[in-house]
Amino acid sequence: MDKQKVKMLTDTDIDRIVEMAWEDRTTFDTIYDQFGISEPEVIKIMRKSMKRSSFLMWRERVSGRKTKHAATSEAQRFRCDRQDKPKAH
Repeated sequence: MDKQKVKMLTDTDIDRIVEMAWEDRTTFDTIYDQFGISEPEVIKIMRKSMKRSSFLMWRERVSGRKTKHAATSEAQRFRCDRQDKPKAH
């Protein structure tokens, strides 16, 4: 991982990356778009941030999972109609 890139990440950023990586429907591409962190870099952050058993459980869950890769994902984000902003008249 690029050490300079890691120095730029705050603890809050790292916590958010870990949270997003745990989410089934959040792709690695989405994490890259928001933080500029590639899949191998996310894996390194997860390895460093978690207990070994938790990391291994996460790796088993995401390995080969189509929803973690936008190009192969059929998952669509659910958006409740109440999330839409009221339209100005």
